[in-house]
Amino acid sequence: MKHKSLLAVAIAAALMSGCNDDKTVEVIKEVEVIKEVAPEEITSVKNVILMIGDGMGAQQVGLLEEYARRAPHSTYNSKGNQTALKRLGDAGQMGLSLNGPDGSLVVDSACSASQLATGKAAGSEMIGLDAQGYVVETILEKAKAKGKATGLVSDTRLTHATPAAFAAHQPHRSYESAIAAELIDKAVVDVMLSGGAREFIPQDAGSNDAVKAELAALGAGTSVVKKSKRKDDRNLVKEAKDTKGYQLAFDKAQLNAADGDKLLGLFANSGMMDAIAYKACQEAGDCKEPSLREMTLKALDILSRDEDGFFLMIEGGQIDWAGHINDAGWMLHELLRFDEAVDAVYKWVKDRDDTLVIVTADHETGSFGLSYSRKDLPDAQSLPGDGMQGADYQPNFNFGSLDKLDRLYAQSGTFYNMMDMVSADWAFDSSTGDEWAGAINHYSDFKVTPEQAAPVALREANEYWVDGHSYLSATVFPKVNDFKEFYVYADEVHANLIGRALAADQNVVWGTGTHTAAPVPVYAFGPYGVTKQFSTMQHHTEVGQKMMAALLGE
Repeated sequence: MKHKSLLAVAIAAALMSGCNDDKTVEVIKEVEVIKEVAPEEITSVKNVILMIGDGMGAQQVGLLEEYARRAPHSTYNSKGNQTALKRLGDAGQMGLSLNGPDGSLVVDSACSASQLATGKAAGSEMIGLDAQGYVVETILEKAKAKGKATGLVSDTRLTHATPAAFAAHQPHRSYESAIAAELIDKAVVDVMLSGGAREFIPQDAGSNDAVKAELAALGAGTSVVKKSKRKDDRNLVKEAKDTKGYQLAFDKAQLNAADGDKLLGLFANSGMMDAIAYKACQEAGDCKEPSLREMTLKALDILSRDEDGFFLMIEGGQIDWAGHINDAGWMLHELLRFDEAVDAVYKWVKDRDDTLVIVTADHETGSFGLSYSRKDLPDAQSLPGDGMQGADYQPNFNFGSLDKLDRLYAQSGTFYNMMDMVSADWAFDSSTGDEWAGAINHYSDFKVTPEQAAPVALREANEYWVDGHSYLSATVFPKVNDFKEFYVYADEVHANLIGRALAADQNVVWGTGTHTAAPVPVYAFGPYGVTKQFSTMQHHTEVGQKMMAALLGE
């Protein structure tokens, strides 16, 4: 910073002679001296925006960047082939973060989000608790106590693990109805935008005409409140409006029209639409649900009205869902949807010095990677370079052509859509390779034969069957020949087998149907005095602590 001061006066004497006057005249001239003064380092901020790409490890970021920069028909070709994530990283700092829970190697979303939210070690599948099961005040709750506005945005469910961990305290992530009640009873979140209406409506909402009429009068369509997961008669949507002062929104138009300081938006009965369906409705111009970007912009508009500042968490949650079923095409679309939201945040914050933006992941999902193979070896080519010495250029392996990135983007449905096409009620015991090939080929630009699809249909006794277990209880399980212990989600494992059928042609590999302990990227944008501390190898508890120190002075 340049500081101007009159620290010196230069005195010059000159002899001036006028007509018939030989007096000496002294002239004093002031000279302005510019002194470089170091600016005072900014070490605190008014606002914190935390963006979590659920399941978005470095490998997933690599897929996004490869597509943006090098896909022949990349949607970023008109944007300088730069992702918003790259622009934010170039303007800020980057680091890595470990995320393992207390006493274990690998984390789940609930524990990881709890660690980010509290800055304390947590246990697996806990919501807002420390490793010993004690309630810990989160950064969102602390921000609210200091008079700041607060917000949660996700494209999954409001009661899902990641958003829940910032505003609720429950012994297990599966207690979603209790999480919903806690969110409304405590009302510490000013803006809540996501899916998951099924946890907020009475248990008989699907059959009771009076309840249906009551919800319709609140603006909720039947596609959003079609069935309930609650075990009681509480109408949390009505309570939010009548007793807590929330405006309500159930579709994109209602979201756009909302103008209050408190807003509850529930845009789907369970999870919001996947990013492939979102792309299709965008192209058709008939999207009923808001996008992650649109929810982000609405949250920023409302929260930024608070003169005391705000805390906002934004989750791109379905990157993780695609990773769990090893669906590379779907995962690419989810990364693109998340990058749209990053773009919205970056444009909002790029000229400010009062806001910290952190973009990270809770963990990596799927042990994903692009890999070279021995299938479809390349043909020999003649190259003009003088170093070839007359030899043909012929690599020993298939390193993957760039057009495969475009072909991943061309996928028109998720692996779940393929499963639905084979059997709407997921009755796969008698499914065939022909049926699976037909479904795969309907949605994927990478084609398979019935013989290649046959392993997707195979089922076997589940040697890991546990009575009453919510995920492993199926006594007959899709047949996985290797690493079978890491494919845990019952019939959904058929989707993982689709990923294997397509893998060789996609030049894609997967190592698991669950999470890995890989360190995840941390992007930090804001005043350098705040962001410099994130340019290191850290742990998610430390990321949480650093955010709290910057926002709350703790």
